Amino acid sequence: MRSLLCILRYVPVCDLLLNVANVCHKLHTLCHDKTLLTNVNLSEEYQTEDLLFRRVLKQLANHVQSLSLNGCYWLSGSTLDHLARCRGVTDLDVMGCRLTPLRLSRLLSSLSLLKSLAFDVTADFNSLLLSSEAVDTLSRLSELRQTLFTPSYGVVPCCSQLRKLMLQFDIPDVTREGVGVCCQLMVGQSSVPHYQQLEEFTARLAPGEVNQTLLLLYLAVFSVHVPKRLRVFIVSIPGPNPAHWPAAPSLAQSLGQHGDLVALQLPRSWLDSLSLKRALEGNSPRHLSFSRCPALWPQVFRSLLEGGVRDGTQLISLNLSGINHVPYSECRSVEDQLVAGTMRQLAVGCSNINHLNLMHTHYHHENSPGLDGESHLCASLAKLRHLCSLTLPACALSDGLNMNHISTHNTPPSPLFQGLKKVPRVGIRNYKPDIESSLSGDSTSGLALLLAGCPFLETFELIGPGFASLLPRLEPCSRASVEPRGMCAWARGVGDAHIAALEALPRLHRLTLAGLPGVLRGTGLVQMARHCRDLRVLSLANLGSLKIMNYTPTLLDMLKHCTQLQELRLEQPYLNANTSFFEALSCCSRLQRVCLISRSGTFDPSAVETFMERCCHVIMCHIFMGGTLVACRTLEKVLLDRFSGGRSALSVVIYPLQHEDLPSVIRDIPLTLLDRITLFQSHVAQPPHLSPL
Repeated sequence: MRSLLCILRYVPVCDLLLNVANVCHKLHTLCHDKTLLTNVNLSEEYQTEDLLFRRVLKQLANHVQSLSLNGCYWLSGSTLDHLARCRGVTDLDVMGCRLTPLRLSRLLSSLSLLKSLAFDVTADFNSLLLSSEAVDTLSRLSELRQTLFTPSYGVVPCCSQLRKLMLQFDIPDVTREGVGVCCQLMVGQSSVPHYQQLEEFTARLAPGEVNQTLLLLYLAVFSVHVPKRLRVFIVSIPGPNPAHWPAAPSLAQSLGQHGDLVALQLPRSWLDSLSLKRALEGNSPRHLSFSRCPALWPQVFRSLLEGGVRDGTQLISLNLSGINHVPYSECRSVEDQLVAGTMRQLAVGCSNINHLNLMHTHYHHENSPGLDGESHLCASLAKLRHLCSLTLPACALSDGLNMNHISTHNTPPSPLFQGLKKVPRVGIRNYKPDIESSLSGDSTSGLALLLAGCPFLETFELIGPGFASLLPRLEPCSRASVEPRGMCAWARGVGDAHIAALEALPRLHRLTLAGLPGVLRGTGLVQMARHCRDLRVLSLANLGSLKIMNYTPTLLDMLKHCTQLQELRLEQPYLNANTSFFEALSCCSRLQRVCLISRSGTFDPSAVETFMERCCHVIMCHIFMGGTLVACRTLEKVLLDRFSGGRSALSVVIYPLQHEDLPSVIRDIPLTLLDRITLFQSHVAQPPHLSPL
């Protein structure tokens, strides 16, 4: 009996109740066991339409206590009304759903036991439309998560007993009509939140001045009084110079007084070394993020390695992205790089780290006779035996510069032999295995140490120092101080051999490779895919030359091995998405989401249509390439007309990448798809990981 229940836990709830339960009486009883129906997540039931959802909710009504419909953008409002049947629900997540203020009011009035709520605050939100019963329910909430699409406090003023508040600000500075968005109407509101019992505060901002202004209004009370129980404070603001907050030092001091700090992230303009020392001293934090805070680099390591924190083994998530970043226009010295010895001490003192992000940093290994493999940064990171997700700069995998190769190819040939030189045929590239091996980096001993020491890695991101996506999540901050592509000589030495070495990660589920000029023909992709059979999410961007896509044949071969792949994001300037490409992509039978981005790329409309017909699970097809607006819109309409009937969640966006209306088009894409795959971002040790949710 128990073994059957364990197996049924892996069956999606909709299949469990609508299919498996109808096989026999025994399975019907097991499928309705309370252990299977108490905590239910319906977020990725893409193939389930409104009618089936209603049937499922009817069967869940007497059992479910925690219910998530996060990102179910395709469900109708009338279907959401059926949530009122689930009167025993204490935790409800309806972010991304079509929930009007009146529907929210009726829902809250029915769910009197609700303790945790997650929803969107849209332009039509009005707290005056909430009934007295709904306000009573909100007054008992202990956890609230809001995504703000308009300047508003949402329901925060109604929640007098909040212990956890998680906010996401996604408000554009300008409306579709070109009118600037203003927060001044909120300044005079009397219903300002006070957070008397608040323990955890998390805020994640999209780029824009309005979002920063609104955040400061939410934080106004902190300038007067810091909640005594506050132990999580996470604020993620994109951009190099977020607005200064004068109350930050007093907040940091207050966080360090009680010795129970769990998570901390502040923008670099809010925190200085002294404040950071006071916040961490005597605490045992579990989540820390110092993204783009180079001034704090020395103090961070002093606090973590020299007794500043009480117990470093409690730390499980650490984001050091850009912590030693120096703009490329300045002289980068040895002090501006990661030090293998320091990272080794970190691995010993904080041995239980699960998630580590070192993006936008540099490490230049000197391949000298006096240094052994243990001096490599990868050897230090290999001591983090519990790592599950890791983001590294490309240069961190290099075993050192190949000086013989550099000297050989930089020395001009003798004039005697120039007259005897054979002129190469136009369009034909001569294959030279010895040169290709040296260019792609033939030594992977450092990476081998890392992979052997971290066998549980499920998420791995390798990002070149000069990479900037055409569709980044945090625009324009991700482009603010990007150095020219290929400037780092160590990063240029990372290529096919290093990708092939990833075959040593059998648990790998999520892989990102971006900005790697050392990739020549992509042969490592095939070798990796053959062994990483459980790869589910793949993001490839700007590999090899940007003037020609020279790894197309191996890419097509690799896709034929990715039988478990569910998400693919491919960004390359000259991508040719022809019939061969989509035939190979059709081998990924479990594919659900695909995003293709190419500044000068082309696509075959008939091949796209055939692909969508073969891959019946695809619910997201986003293509941003060249071509005319008419051709893109025509194909988009054809796909929606033909396939949306059987795929309620289908999202098709096909648009010219250089078109001036592209920002407005992206704004219409469901946020759950933007964050997940359409817009490029790192997923390691970022606010979603740090958030208590």
